[in-house]
Amino acid sequence: MPKIQAATVAEHRGRQVRALLDAARALLAETGQAPALGAVGARAGLARSSVYQYFDSREDLLAAVVADVFPDWARQVREQVDAAETPGARVWAYVQANVHLFASSEQAVARALAAVVEPRLLKAPMEAFHRQLQEPLLAALTELGEARPQQVAELIDSMVMQVSRSLAASTAEAAATVRADALNLLGRLLHGYLGLEPPDSEPDSEPDSGA
Repeated sequence: MPKIQAATVAEHRGRQVRALLDAARALLAETGQAPALGAVGARAGLARSSVYQYFDSREDLLAAVVADVFPDWARQVREQVDAAETPGARVWAYVQANVHLFASSEQAVARALAAVVEPRLLKAPMEAFHRQLQEPLLAALTELGEARPQQVAELIDSMVMQVSRSLAASTAEAAATVRADALNLLGRLLHGYLGLEPPDSEPDSEPDSGA
């Protein structure tokens, strides 16, 4: 039996599952394909046989990744929105957080999952993810005094999605420039409406993904 390197069996199991999920996400981002359990175990420092203590199959592992990533992405965005001090700043934090997320390696994970996981299995998590993101955006727009928050939220999301498509089409070397230019343009369009100062430029650094 493997040595337990935690205070409790439950804590040990949680750490091992976390390591396997992180390894699977990294391999999905790198290869764009569903990783074999042996490869995931090797990435996490576990034998292939040990992986089967936590996941019965590659499909079981992918389902766990889906259940893990969408709440994690929503958490990353909501933490940045919640940290902003004014309604306008919260809307802008929503835009920034989403653009940075699309520019990170997590976008490659999203593309890989869309390619290797059945659409019916992605539908509910994606819908829940969208609802979790919309709640703070709608609340901020309402507090800002917007009479049609749902329509404005949809417009903001359409702009963010356009940026995501530009990022997806760019090379890794150009991604930082594309992201900064897009945020600068969005700032010029939105900051007056949000009651914020026009941006001079956006920093190239992106926040810690927490992954």
